[in-house]
Formats: sequence, structure tokens, C-alpha cells
Amino acid sequence: MSPSLTEEILSQLPGDALGGLYQGDRLLKSIRENTAPVPTVVKESQQNLGTFEWDAIVCGGTLGILIGCALAVQGRRVALIERGILRGREQEWNISRPELAVFLQLNMLSSEELEQAIATQYNPARVSFDGGTQVWVEDVLNIGIDPVYLLEKLKTRFLAAGGQLLENTPFTEAIVHPDGVIVNNQYKAKLLIDAMGHFSPISRQARQGKKPDALCLVVGSCAQGFPENNSGDLLLSFTPLQNQCQYFWEAFPARDGRTTYLFTYMDAELQRLSLAELFAEYLRLLPEYQGVELNQLQFQRALFGFFPTYRQSPLKTPWNRILPVGDSSGSQSPLSFGGFGAMVRHLKRLTYGIEEALQTNQLSAPNLALLQPYQPNLTVTWLFQKAMSVGVNQKIDPDQINNLLSAVFQEMQQLGTPVLKPFLQDVVQFSALTQTLLSTGLSHPGLIAKIIPQVGLGSLLDWILHYSNLGVYTALFKLSPMLETWINHQSSAQQYYWHRLIDAWKYGSGADYADE
Repeated sequence: MSPSLTEEILSQLPGDALGGLYQGDRLLKSIRENTAPVPTVVKESQQNLGTFEWDAIVCGGTLGILIGCALAVQGRRVALIERGILRGREQEWNISRPELAVFLQLNMLSSEELEQAIATQYNPARVSFDGGTQVWVEDVLNIGIDPVYLLEKLKTRFLAAGGQLLENTPFTEAIVHPDGVIVNNQYKAKLLIDAMGHFSPISRQARQGKKPDALCLVVGSCAQGFPENNSGDLLLSFTPLQNQCQYFWEAFPARDGRTTYLFTYMDAELQRLSLAELFAEYLRLLPEYQGVELNQLQFQRALFGFFPTYRQSPLKTPWNRILPVGDSSGSQSPLSFGGFGAMVRHLKRLTYGIEEALQTNQLSAPNLALLQPYQPNLTVTWLFQKAMSVGVNQKIDPDQINNLLSAVFQEMQQLGTPVLKPFLQDVVQFSALTQTLLSTGLSHPGLIAKIIPQVGLGSLLDWILHYSNLGVYTALFKLSPMLETWINHQSSAQQYYWHRLIDAWKYGSGADYADE
């Protein structure tokens, strides 16, 4: 299908959707070519600053307002800088209801405001692979949050708690001093929190131009004119490998239509599909996917983007007093898109952790790195991502990925909701993973044997190490209550260290899910 159809549809949409698509492709090309210059936005100085207006400055408002508001409500002096106007996008953010409790626990929203923020709810959701089983689940990522309303409420709460919002203020530089950090040569704080996302100049400088290990490309739209359907798709595939990609689909009812996405995992090789080419594929396959002709649809908006993932994640920055959070830190699994869901999941842990770091002055690079710890339950998903993609010149059976996923989800369905539901919410737990591996290995040994050449022996051995660590973290977290009295008798610096370690065991083993 010619790109002209993409041009025809996108040029009718509000805003410069077509220009945005091409701009996204230019950025994608520079990342694949590895030609983007490495920014030098962070510098260091040996002189003390002396006085501070702020405990923390948060850079990047869209998701930064979450951590900024949480800290301001805790009584911290917080400034938030945002390059434009702080406003949520039109497209809903999908999440599961129990995860929203954190807004009440941190006193950021009232229960009425939280209910008001929910724009859509649907059930059930489907997981399905070409020629395989269909699995239906309830209450997974079935809540659509209205970002415009949510951010407006958080902004109001932030300002009422004494926060300062600096809109139309792009981040330009940070100078780290022994006792603080100065942002844009005028805002002084003890700590800089980087919430500028995947393409944060601070993260790019910290990674020193390293090429991503993998990419997830996503395209889609919200449109009206679909047949009435109040169910969703979490992960669906109905085609074999095409263009060396396995295409996956998602669909959700939205307030003003139905949202459908096409996404695919790949390495960062230059000859891979562009966003424009993937959008053309999306338009080609959408009628078959949703049983509707394109000319019956009224497109409301287009969605497209790509998410780089790095094996060295979460990011450890070399500087004191700088903490990346959310997508800047890469602290989401390579299977998920990060963003709102990943930020909300870690919000309570980060809020209390940052509060304790400020209180006890644990703001050196090694101490802040404890706030973004290694999490084996995220690292094990690298192998799954590899099993859901194919090398740029690799030859495998075109149905291999569908067959494997169909077999795995069939086993998970038989093992029941406690195994299936956390996994679909990007929470990998040792017991559930072990049960799934055993039952899939016993039922489909041939499929498992085919994966080894697909993913490579090195990746498999690396995975075994992280899988073992997942077991160790699970055991350590179960034993952690026995340490409580002993920790309470330690110095404040030691307490900070042990609290971060217990958080790492909890989140790194997926035990935070049990709290929901």
C-alpha cells in the first residue's frame, strides 16, 4: 500500500500529524545510523553553591508532574520545568485499576477526582495468536485515564502544596556542584530529577551515544465507525512474519472511538522498517483485523512512536545529585512501552526513596543508583523480547513466533489467573515463570528446541543467570521482615541503604504486585 494513503489520512487530521510522522522517522534514522551528536548538557564544578531555593527540580512535566506532585505533598520544595505548556494529550492512558490506588495513598488526588479521571472502562480483553488459542482476561489494562483531566488536577495539587511550575522553560544545562545542582544557570536545588523521557539529553550524555539494543515501533489511530465492540485486545497476532517482523496488535474502546495499535520488536539495524512504512502496513491490515473498510472510518488522531531499550538498564548516571526516573532511566521491561504505567508502578517507591535520600543527604551517584536498582524480573524479559522478534537476516519458520506464543499462553491459561494476570501487566514472578516454563517445556519440547538457535546460546545463558537471580530476590524479599528490627538500630545512612535493598528485592521479584 503506497505511503500516499498514509499521507491522505494523516493530512486530514488536526495538528501536523504527517509532519510528526516524518520527524519521528528522521530521529529513528539518526538513532539507527548512530549519527546523533552526544549532548554535553551536564557539567561539574568544584565550588559550593551555598544556598538553595529547592530540594528538587524536576525536568520534564508530562510524567514529571507525578513525582513532582508526590514530593511537594510530602512537604518538599519542588520546582518543575517544562519546555511547553504542561497539558495531557488527548489519547487515554491504559492501566489496571489497582495500580491507581497510589494516587490516594500519596494524597495526590481525592477518590472523587480519581473516579473523574477514568474516561473509559472495558472488559474483557483478549490474547490471541494466528491459528492458536484465544485467551480472555478481565480487569487487565482495562481502565482508560484522561491525561488532560489528570494532569490538570495534579498541577493544581502541586501548586497548592507550594510547588513552582516553570512552563515554556526548556532544559538547557545542569552544573553539578559538591553541595547542589544549578539548572539553566539560575535554578538551584539539592537534586535534579530527570523525567524527560527516552530521548532525554541527560540520558543520552550518560549513555555516551550507545546505540539501543532493541527498538519497539508503534503506530496506530483512534477512529470512529468500527462495529460496536466493548472488548479489547492486549496482544494479538493474525499474520506470520512479514518484513522480518512479527506484527502485534492492541485495541481498546476509547471515549471518542476505538484505538488500535500495531507494534513490533526489532534490532536497531538501518535496513529495518521506518515508521511511515509501518503505518502503511497498519492501514493495509486494519480492515482485516477489525472487519471494517477504511472508508467507513472517521480518523480522530494518529499515534506513532518508537521506544529504544538498552540492556544496561536502569541507567546509572556518572554524576552526583542527578536521578533519572521513568523512561529516562529505562526502568521498564523491553516488552512494555514504559510511560505512564511504569511511572505509576514505581511512584510510591521513588517518592519515599527520594524523600529519604534528601533527608539523610544520600545524593552521591552510588547512593542515587540504589533508587534505580537492577531488577531481575525486568531483565529476564529480554529473552522474551528476543523470542518475539527475528534478526535482520535471520531465517526462521514464518509461523514460529505465533506457534511459540500460542503454546505459552495456552499453558498459562491452564495454570490460571495468578500466573496469567501479573504477566500481562508486565510483572514477572519466579513461581509463575517456573510453572509456565515447565509446563510449556513438557507439552511442546519441539517448540522450545527451535527457540535456542533463534535467540542464540549466549542470550540463553545470560537469561539463566537473571532467572536464578529472580529466585534469589524472591527468597530474600520473603526473609526481609526478619531484618526490620535490626535495620531500625542502624545509622540513617545504613537505613537508607537497607531500605533501598529491600525495595530492590520487592520490585525485582514482582512482589509489589501482591500489594495491589
